[in-house]
Amino acid sequence: MIQFFHWYSPEDTLWKEVKEKAEYLGNLGITSVWLPPASKGEQGGMSVGYDTYDLFDLGEFDQKGSVRTKYGTKDEFIEATNALHDRGVQVVVDFVLNHKAGGDESEIMQAVKVSEENRLKNISEPYEIESFTRFTFPGRNGAYSDFIWDKNCFSGVDYDHRNQEHGIFNLMSEHGNDWDEMIDDEKGNYDFLMFCDIEFRNPAVRDELLNYATWLHELTHYDGVRLDAVKHISPQYFKEFMHLLRERIGKEIFAVGEYWAPGQLELLQRYIEATDGTMSLFDSALQHNLHKASNSGSAFDLRTIFDESLVAHNQALAVTLVDNHDTQPLQALEAPVEAWFKPLAYALILLRKDGYPCVFYPDLFGASYWDKGENGQDYEIFIHRIDELEPMLYARKDFAFGTQRDYFEQANLIGWTREGDEDHSGCAVVMSNGDGATLPMEIGTRYSGRSFRDILGKIQEEVWVNESGWADFQCAPGSVSVWTEVI
Repeated sequence: MIQFFHWYSPEDTLWKEVKEKAEYLGNLGITSVWLPPASKGEQGGMSVGYDTYDLFDLGEFDQKGSVRTKYGTKDEFIEATNALHDRGVQVVVDFVLNHKAGGDESEIMQAVKVSEENRLKNISEPYEIESFTRFTFPGRNGAYSDFIWDKNCFSGVDYDHRNQEHGIFNLMSEHGNDWDEMIDDEKGNYDFLMFCDIEFRNPAVRDELLNYATWLHELTHYDGVRLDAVKHISPQYFKEFMHLLRERIGKEIFAVGEYWAPGQLELLQRYIEATDGTMSLFDSALQHNLHKASNSGSAFDLRTIFDESLVAHNQALAVTLVDNHDTQPLQALEAPVEAWFKPLAYALILLRKDGYPCVFYPDLFGASYWDKGENGQDYEIFIHRIDELEPMLYARKDFAFGTQRDYFEQANLIGWTREGDEDHSGCAVVMSNGDGATLPMEIGTRYSGRSFRDILGKIQEEVWVNESGWADFQCAPGSVSVWTEVI
């Protein structure tokens, strides 16, 4: 899978670019494309999409200052999804169901202000606040759905317009005077994240979100969904939602949730258990290891790279990644993998048998952007294209098959081989975060007397497989080499 966007993707070009690059992606071995949120956000044509305003406006109505979204128009979005499907590439759409932003009208409601660090701790008595919780979507005027969102559709807000006060306000409604149940006690209860927090205990809300997901499938025939901010949404809701959605559209669509918990494998496992395995999760635990390794140089023990990762404990539901739009520089969860280590990181997720790898757009195509850091200073960021990534993707498509043999015996030098199968030749991978070295590995007697070359070009000499099926595979210092048979 490829995440075909980043936080700073240019305006009004992405859907066109998806259409243009669909054939290239298919040839590269990309089997699915994760697209950004297609719905109109609070910032209209400037919105990245995670501040959802109107789910049914895909760049068709004049709302929030523009007709198009940041990524283009509705017609361009449909053309992009059709282009992917025409080339046999699956479409993964991004569902932002946790919150809504940019309400059209304000309402008066009873609320309790709570502590930001412990949302179970009330810091006021119940009192009246005013907040923009009524969403009427006047620009759409009832097209596709006549549902009106109001204060009964939300469990919390982050602004009291009457007193012009920011904070976290737990709304007192017919559906509950508390937060929805979460699986962890971070911040007491982390149901509330931002904006107007959707109340999933309201049956009308659940019906509307299911209607939206069904409507979008009728338009695009999407093959999978990426579920935003599942950490802040009851697992019971998603268990019901995914069951009903799959039943309604008659397709066992793929689902991956964003539960960001770096270094906390136990939470990922707990969420999977609570949702009865209804979705995969991004392996934020492995991404944390990759980030740490990239900042530690030779001090990091490569034998531990998969320790406490989801892919090591539940590979069937692990979506592995190197970086994403939240971990990239200047973003909220900034934890990028340093450039020198990215080729090693991608080899670890692309060329092994376990997990469902996700490539990040800037690593394949490059990116540059400006933004302010936490200190208020302007920064220009360049994410350079990883030259090794394209040949590694071809290697995954053509050579990463069959029996895997691991050689994780040295702290700064590890490797593995894939023996191949009846239809594919195999490969060998060696990497070092220290000095260059040679690693004897078995790849199979079927290759006896044959030569292998490093397709990444880091090592120029060929190596030969002996009669026992072993060869001395090499890599350069702080680098990775991918060896395939010379045909």
